[in-house]
Amino acid sequence: MPSTLTENVRKTVLENGLIVLTKEVHTAPVVTVQVWYKVGSRNEEPGVNGIAHQLEHMMFKGTLNRPIQFGRLFSALGSDSNAFTSYDQTAYYGTVERNKLKALLVLEADRMENSQIEPEQLASEKRVVISELQGYENSPEYRLNRAVMQVVFPNHAYGLPVGGTKADVEKFEVEQVQKYYRNFYSPDNAVLVIVGDFQTPNTLEIVKDVFGKLPKRQGAGDRGQGTGVISPSSPSLSTPIVLREPGTGPLLQAVYPLPDANHPDVPALDVMDYILTEGRNSRLYQALVESGLANEVTASVTSLRESGWYEVLVTAASKQDLKKIDLALSSAIANVAEKGVTSEEVERAKTQLAADVILSNRDITSQAMRLGNDETTTDDYRYTDRYLANVRLVKPRDIVAVINKYLTKEARTVGFFEPTQKQTTAVGDKPDSTQTTENFSPLAPVLPSEVVKYLPNVDLATEALLTIVGISVPVASAREAVGNPQASASCREDIAQILPQQFQLTNGLRILLLKDNSTPTVTLSGYIQAGTEFDSDKQAGLASFVAENLLNGTKSKDVLTIAKILAEKGVSLDFEAYGEGVHIEGDSLSPDLPILMEILADVVKNSIFPGKELELHRQQTLTDLQMELDEPSEVARRTFVQLIYPKKHPLNAFPTEDTLRRIKRQDLIDFKAKYYRPDTTVLALVGDFDLESVRSLIKLNFDDWQVSGKPPTLKYPPVSLPAKIVSINPVLPDKTQAVTYMGYTGINRYDLRFYPALVLNQILGGDTLSSRLGAQVRDRQGLSYGIYSYFQVGKNAGTFLIEMQTSPEDSTKAIASTRQILQEIVQPGVTELEVETAKRTLISNYNVSLANPEELTDRILMNEVYGLDKVELHSFTEKIHKVSLEEVNQAARELIHPDQIVIVTAGPSIKGSQNFIKRVKNGNLIF
Repeated sequence: MPSTLTENVRKTVLENGLIVLTKEVHTAPVVTVQVWYKVGSRNEEPGVNGIAHQLEHMMFKGTLNRPIQFGRLFSALGSDSNAFTSYDQTAYYGTVERNKLKALLVLEADRMENSQIEPEQLASEKRVVISELQGYENSPEYRLNRAVMQVVFPNHAYGLPVGGTKADVEKFEVEQVQKYYRNFYSPDNAVLVIVGDFQTPNTLEIVKDVFGKLPKRQGAGDRGQGTGVISPSSPSLSTPIVLREPGTGPLLQAVYPLPDANHPDVPALDVMDYILTEGRNSRLYQALVESGLANEVTASVTSLRESGWYEVLVTAASKQDLKKIDLALSSAIANVAEKGVTSEEVERAKTQLAADVILSNRDITSQAMRLGNDETTTDDYRYTDRYLANVRLVKPRDIVAVINKYLTKEARTVGFFEPTQKQTTAVGDKPDSTQTTENFSPLAPVLPSEVVKYLPNVDLATEALLTIVGISVPVASAREAVGNPQASASCREDIAQILPQQFQLTNGLRILLLKDNSTPTVTLSGYIQAGTEFDSDKQAGLASFVAENLLNGTKSKDVLTIAKILAEKGVSLDFEAYGEGVHIEGDSLSPDLPILMEILADVVKNSIFPGKELELHRQQTLTDLQMELDEPSEVARRTFVQLIYPKKHPLNAFPTEDTLRRIKRQDLIDFKAKYYRPDTTVLALVGDFDLESVRSLIKLNFDDWQVSGKPPTLKYPPVSLPAKIVSINPVLPDKTQAVTYMGYTGINRYDLRFYPALVLNQILGGDTLSSRLGAQVRDRQGLSYGIYSYFQVGKNAGTFLIEMQTSPEDSTKAIASTRQILQEIVQPGVTELEVETAKRTLISNYNVSLANPEELTDRILMNEVYGLDKVELHSFTEKIHKVSLEEVNQAARELIHPDQIVIVTAGPSIKGSQNFIKRVKNGNLIF
């Protein structure tokens, strides 16, 4: 590990109070610019709950100097930009190619000083925020957390939901939001963070020129404190808070008040959390999940400016009583307090925690996020360095001490969620209640002509560089070398330096290696052609069962041994089955790569699927299925896929209760023996390693992986478009937000229209603020919190999809507006300016993505899986560059079909929709 995360960070304070943190990282020609304001929901009170979040949305609406949606400007720069609101801060961030650094600074300074908050725009954006909140309301976890936190912090804004409440948002007036803006958005209440490929002296001069002239706000009120008084010592409720509401799985949440982030107990509390809940060997997993009481247990320590808390969330196993689970939870914690923990447990937890910090800071955006969060929460950007140093000092006695001090039964507040009825829905990611997650990420723009005049100057004369893992090649040279045998030897040599090395074992296993010394880590991405396409109708879910049970025991190691080996070094390894393959994800610190490779090889060769672990996994999966069918997104996805792909198609089958119960242990053994083969496996590694040593390591572990015969093949049948519009509305009782999927079958990765389709999609709906769909449906009409379009491609099939979230009363209008935009895309088509802007954004975003080790590794992997030339890693941008207006419009005419489209809106009943689906039973769609 590096000695510190902040050794080359420089802190500068301008005369107007703006704190500037700069960190040079020269591994790729990209920079991230972030502005963190010291205002969040902590600064609110009942009646104006959510106003900081509402203001965050309004900051994209334009300024006095630039009366234009800022998302379009960020997209024009090719910036990967977004924003979020949390308890203690509101942050805005963008990552771009380095020659656009000043442009981002100019835009952030402009909206710090000159943002315009107009009545019409506020009314529109309030609808968007309410749609966002309705999405949170769909989740029982969110509703339970809100009820518990109001009791834990009855007199402080930490007890209020970060995003606000619908009742308060509806009442916001322009003057209120403007007052918050004037009071809190000021240089003396902000932290500017710049990380990436720049020279500090020159950049600080630019910062002083751009931000130094901004004045402090006159008459700004007190910004330092939240509302009310925190009383962690106040008595908690002796009986649980009980929510009896529609839903599926019973939930238990326990919250224990903790001290603020700067308190010396925080490192021990975090180590305690790892011991209690991290991995199969953790205390609460053993007490609750292995015992069959719970399906899942998760926990987290939240450390904030004025206080903190420890939150434990338990999803009950089928037919288990929450009171019994609560007793088991209390007993397990009391047992740790009484008997203590071992030195081995503490050292393992400390290693995992430290490794997680390093592995989560491999890209410049994450590094800047940590600096910004530390400075705004603790007033010290070096906080993480101090924190890690103190983590290393934690002893077993410290764990017992913090449990006895904070995790007492008297201190906690407990909530039960008891579902009153079963519904028909699906679960996506569980919402993060500590901050909002915005759909502001500009991946694709439509740039109207007026945007050009509002765009800050960009140094386009600076030669663009194609850089991966610290090796830079001029783009012009790359274009000359790619696919050109006559290119100069030096050009070809330059490109060779930044292409992965590839080799193949005699058993057919393919490996791609790319050396990257920028961080002491290794990122692994892998693929095995053993996906859900091979599931039969009667055993849908088998491929996932195999992938998810690989780590549950081998011929030489049981599940706890495998978990312990990985945890002792903070190594992660996961398998997940998708339609066409199983994706492998792993990472480790550099010295621990041999452990990662040893376990990977052992489980893919020698897994035995122990019966006890299989049955536990089956019960967890059945409970997960119930909960998945309690979310509109999953019902919309299932319904959509099963309507566009006919029965017997490899992509049509979804797991149901019946198919999951049919799967036997022998079925897993047979499936793995048939489909897990070295000649259908690809591994890609990017990281800090010696190439020859890794080649030897892979041969050592995988050379003896042998199978016989040729790999199984599968032929996908052709699929026709629907003859007309198919519109249905699976009704899910008591949901507040609707999720709509629109589309039909599309193109595969080898279609000649693939690159024009990417440009077309950027223009149509690649971004929720600046695309045609985003600009009209979300930004102008305020009908959707988020709307995107995709051309999802695979080796054998593809899907064109539009996804949106809406209030139920807005769904019909949003769908109509979307179809109208599709018609306009077909005829009269897109413009030359839109095409050129979309191409620039695609290329910029691609170059930025290659600076992230995880995205780079996945890109290398999938290029090989698709059988593309290895220079595709660099020729991708050239192929986008060559796409013409005529090709894009031709793709639109051939690929966009507004009158032959499937429309599925899952959630509340939508007026005018056809409810062809009566219900969803055990995962089956009942028509």
